[in-house]
Amino acid sequence: MGHTSCLGAGVVLLMDQRDKDQLGKDQRGVDHHALEQKTSRELIWTSHHSFQGWTCSQCEWNYALPTLLNDPEARTAYDRLAASKFRDHKCSDHLSRLGARDTDSFTARIRKLVSQGFKPKDAVELFLQEIELEYRNQPKTIAQAKTEGEDFLRRVRAGLI
Repeated sequence: MGHTSCLGAGVVLLMDQRDKDQLGKDQRGVDHHALEQKTSRELIWTSHHSFQGWTCSQCEWNYALPTLLNDPEARTAYDRLAASKFRDHKCSDHLSRLGARDTDSFTARIRKLVSQGFKPKDAVELFLQEIELEYRNQPKTIAQAKTEGEDFLRRVRAGLI
């Protein structure tokens, strides 16, 4: 499985048009696939206790989810706006991403289950069962996990992930 299929849901693969144009211009035998790997970037949903929103896989660009944005239609509009801002940003204007990706977030756990072959709805159900066992004495964490699971399914239904 390739890198993108492993992340499956929650990632939007984009490549700048100027980067695509560069791929066709080089006549010196440069490995175009390697160049594409370097210039492609992904829009990744990130959810931690201190930040929730979209981030770039190549740099520190991010687009935070407003705290009081609860309406599903408003969140869908926010997602479209974030994707547009992502396409417009230049990685060179931001610091390079150094740390590991969003490996410990709830959304990453759901994406991992989807990449292992579970349907999104089944992955969320299984994830919630795991969380209820792991955090049985922490109702706030369980509520947050349920909210993130519902939001994940909403994004899948909207075709965003």
